[in-house]
This record gives sequence, C-alpha cells and structure tokens, in this order.
Amino acid sequence: MTPPYDAEQLRARVAEVLPGIRRDLEDLVRIESVSADPARAGEVQRSAEAVRALFEAEGCATEIVSAEGGAPAVIAHKAGPAGSPTVLLYAHHDVQPENDHAEWDSAPFEPTERDGRLYGRGAADDKAGIVAHLAALRIYGDDLPVGVTLFVEGEEEVGSDTLVPLLREHHERLAADVIVIADSGNWDIGVPALTTSLRGLVRVDVEVRTLTHAVHSGMWGGLVPDALMTLSRLIATLHDDTGNVAVEGLVSGPAADVDYPEERLRAESGALPGVHWIGDGSTVERLWTKPALTITGVDAPKVDGASNTLTAAARAKISLRIAPGDTTANALECLRRHLEQHVAWGADLTVSVVDTGEATAIDATGPAYDAARDAFTEAWDGTEPVDMGVGGSIPFIAEFLETFPQASVLVTGVEDPDTRAHGANEGLHLAEFERVVLAEALLLGNLGGRPGR
Repeated sequence: MTPPYDAEQLRARVAEVLPGIRRDLEDLVRIESVSADPARAGEVQRSAEAVRALFEAEGCATEIVSAEGGAPAVIAHKAGPAGSPTVLLYAHHDVQPENDHAEWDSAPFEPTERDGRLYGRGAADDKAGIVAHLAALRIYGDDLPVGVTLFVEGEEEVGSDTLVPLLREHHERLAADVIVIADSGNWDIGVPALTTSLRGLVRVDVEVRTLTHAVHSGMWGGLVPDALMTLSRLIATLHDDTGNVAVEGLVSGPAADVDYPEERLRAESGALPGVHWIGDGSTVERLWTKPALTITGVDAPKVDGASNTLTAAARAKISLRIAPGDTTANALECLRRHLEQHVAWGADLTVSVVDTGEATAIDATGPAYDAARDAFTEAWDGTEPVDMGVGGSIPFIAEFLETFPQASVLVTGVEDPDTRAHGANEGLHLAEFERVVLAEALLLGNLGGRPGR
C-alpha cells in the first residue's frame, strides 16, 4: 500500500512536540493516582482532571465520567473531516502502588532520566500511552485526518470493575471504526509489535481443613493429617513432572513462529543460571498460548515461632492463566473438578473465586491492520512489526471486542522487555517512545487516507 502521508513532515512535527509532551508526561507521573489505595482517591481524581485539561487544550470536547461509584474516566472527542473514520484511542491514568520506596533507585513519583530512560511509577504504564495519544493530536492540530475519541480509564489497575457499565452508558460516544489500545508493548528495543493474543485469568482461594482446631503433633501426629501437608499434596498434583499444568480439559494452542533467544529469556525473566524451564512446547507457546498455573500466596503458620502442633486449616491462592480459545467458565470448572478429585484423606475443601478475565485472540487482518503495519515499519526505519502474544491478561480488551464487534481493535503500547511495569524502577525507553509517537501519527494519517500536516 502506498503511504498517503508525508513521513518526513511528520517526523519533523514529532521532534517539535516531543519536549512539551515529555513535560506533560512528567507532570502526570508526579500525580500519585494509585487506584488501589482509597487514601489516594483524591489523587486519582486530580489525575483525571489533569488529563481532561490536556485534551481540552488541544481543542477536544471533554468530560469526566464514572459509573456505579467507580473511578473517574475521561472521554474527549475531536472531529475529523466529513466522512472520515473515527478512531478511539484508549489508555488509563491510574497506576500500580509503588510499594517499598527503598527498592527504587529514585523517588517513584519524581520522574528521573537515567541512561535514556525516564523512571517513575506510570512513566510507561500507562501515562506514556496517554501522552502518545496527546502527541498525535498535537502533531496534527486542526488538520486531523480522522475523527478521534479519547477514552482514558481510571481503574484499569484494579480490574476495570465499572468498565462495562461505562461502555454501555457511553456506547454511542465511544463507537468507532478502529480502536487503538495503548496498554501493551513492543517485542524488543528496535522491534515493534502488535499484540494479537492475551491469556485469560482465573484466580481462586483454596482452603483445606482437617481439624476443628490445632492439636499437639506428638500426641496426634502419625494418625491425623495436618492441613498444611494436605494442601501441599494437593498443590503438587497441579503440574506433571515436566511442569505442564495437569488440570484436564484446559485449552492449549499454537503460537506465532517467533524466536526468543535463551540469553534474552533468562535475562528478562530473572531466572537463576541453574534453573531449568518447565513444560513442553516452544518457548512462546508456553508463555502465550498454553495454560500456566502459579501459587501466588499461602496462609500457614510462620517458621519463626512455629509450635509443635498439627495445623487445622491452610489456604493458598491459585492463579491460572488460560490460553486464547479457552473460557473462564470452562477453566474454573476444570480446576474445581481437579481439586475435588485430588484432595487427600477426606479433608474439607473450599474453593472461592477471587476474579476472572477472559482470554483474547484477535484476527489481525484487514485494512486497519495493514495501515498499522505500514506505520510501524516506517516509524522503526524498515523493521516490520511482530505479531506477538502476551502471557498476562488484559480482560477489558475482550469487553471492547464484544461491545464494538464491527471495530478493528489494535493493541499496541509503549513498553519494552525492560520496562518493569508494576515493579520498582519502572521506566520508559525515550527513543522507543519517540518511535511510538511517530507510529501513531502515521497510523492516523494512513487511516484517514491523506497527508499529515
């Protein structure tokens, strides 16, 4: 497809707007919009107001909205030429808790540049997504090639509980021909990507009880099973000897033919040199299109101060990532059945659902995806984007696909393998961010079918 834009003109405009865009990003990072912390609800509100002000300054009609007592979201709109398509640009302005400040090399809410990265909570996930959208508007000014609607959510980091009511209530305002979700990442520094699959999530709390109360281990040990040993045996049944998930009935599928070099995999995962990988299949299949099961927490007596007693009850939190093509209903049924069949010694078993999120598989074909691939290839100087999967879950993407079935959904983002989103020292690679901004401007130009300003 012949690009309908002047790429060099857009490159020049990116260079012009980037200093101001970075200042805007740094101002947003300084707002502690931690949606999981009720004490900082005022900061989440302040963040929404700051986002609204930024898009109002670009000539957008803006409004802060919420649903069912949820966190504030921002909807903004700027019209394009008559008859042009409408593009919905999504990001979120809430951030994860910063946790222990001692683990950060600089203050988490004071943006700091080191070695080509801008560090700070939300500097990448996802306030950089917000300002990437802002930059595209600023680049075009009043000469937008398409109509643009912005939807900046305020509770993505706590599960987007009121997203569905928001989408329903504002369905007509948010309807679009193309939806660009800036909450994922690229394959590597210098290699762009479109995310085409994401695993779903089923989380449950499992409690095993063998006694009405703790008893002396010397008097009753050898006859009465303790709950911690029983729970340990149950957990051990969840994987086979190779490390594959042993829960029958879960879906697995093939993954894209993408090379994930051993040295990169070990460096990015933080795996110790002697640790062996688990499971069967290619690396990316195990990371993207096969189920994965993790024990993320255990309630049991601490080692320090433990007494010689048989534990009456023990709990574990199980996090099951499900492959694209599976459903949370099926996965939950399979997991519950497995646990019930494998709990030992007649112990009482309680399985409580914590939360679920559907997996996503995107058919990344058609004109919008062609426009995106051309834009990415141009922005990354001839490097074509990878169609990649993500092992984590972004359940709200399935909600967009269901709510707007006629729209083409493009999942992109600003992150790279060393972004460390959700962890200490979260950082944005500034050179890659410049490419992201250029790619979005090029994409809007491609979708509009006419040159950029």
